[in-house]
Amino acid sequence: MPLDMIAEPAFPAVHRTTVLRLEHGRAESADDHLVEEVPVALVYNRISHAVMLASPENLEDLALGFSLSEGILADRDELFGVAVRAGCDGLEVHMDIPFERFVALKDRRRSMTARTGCGLCGVEKLDSVARVKGTVARGAPVPVAAVARALDAFAGQQRLHRLTGAVHGVAWVDRTGTIRAVREDVGRHNALDKLIGWLAATGTDVTDGFVLTSSRASFEMVQKAAAVGIGCLVAISAPTALAVRLAEGCGLTLAGFARGQRLVVYSQAGFLVV
Repeated sequence: MPLDMIAEPAFPAVHRTTVLRLEHGRAESADDHLVEEVPVALVYNRISHAVMLASPENLEDLALGFSLSEGILADRDELFGVAVRAGCDGLEVHMDIPFERFVALKDRRRSMTARTGCGLCGVEKLDSVARVKGTVARGAPVPVAAVARALDAFAGQQRLHRLTGAVHGVAWVDRTGTIRAVREDVGRHNALDKLIGWLAATGTDVTDGFVLTSSRASFEMVQKAAAVGIGCLVAISAPTALAVRLAEGCGLTLAGFARGQRLVVYSQAGFLVV
């Protein structure tokens, strides 16, 4: 079912400013760019559920991806409509969802305010944290050479990072190493939710590639990926021990320290082949 989407309000993702650069005993004025960080409220059936600070672009992707990765919705077709509107001090993303999903959301009693998209804020019980059940399905193995190819192109496709140096990037990469989409945000979880939203909206087969992230691989990054069936997550930085345990438990291939032809595989190594 096509979504009833309303275009995002014009809210620049980058702020241009003047800075003083100090180097080798010299001082000079120069232009610089700062990434904007905007309060974004996710509103379901007119009730605000989550407020986070995020980069103000691709918010429809963020809304859909967050809804799927947090288990609020089971399928993209359950998002009947989405509209981004200007609020008092930020942006509001209004979503229409089925009544039974809205009732379940209210029952979770999970109203959270997060700085950069923390999925643990407001969770009342620790056993509510690990939402992944069963194992993820994976397609054909991914050649390690595909990871190296994606790494070569990754930096050049992170527009906000090139301008500001202050955001995380995540990419969807196919088995040939071709980057199909990149999403960026001040919060790595927000960036992944945006990518998950893109995957769902485009109907991309999540067993036919992997996610590449510029950040570390936290527990929540693994959880969000596994929750929507993504079977492989490759990080430029390190994973946490909890992330590795979750990846092992749900069958997700987790790799870190991806640098050129090198990477360290922490779980389910058979999915990455030399």
